[in-house]
Amino acid sequence: MIVRIMGEGQVKLADSHFAELNKLDDELLAEMETGDEEGFRRTLGALLDAVRHRGEPLPDDSLEPSELILPAPDATLDEVRAMLSDDGLIPG
Repeated sequence: MIVRIMGEGQVKLADSHFAELNKLDDELLAEMETGDEEGFRRTLGALLDAVRHRGEPLPDDSLEPSELILPAPDATLDEVRAMLSDDGLIPG
């Protein structure tokens, strides 16, 4: 799957990593619902770090369609809320 981190670029990520990412996504959603800004920052950072470390960066000149778009590391709670579906940032 091709994942875009806004403001950074794209990575190719194996489907085998999505259980871990979904766990972090669930934590992020819970923190957003309670307004836990500190937890939100920590979990968003962990989610993006997991994608960066487990994914294979695509070249900057590559324009593959992204199947998943994640917020930038400095995104606000409100900006991320606007990106959410019922499942959170990551479907499933």
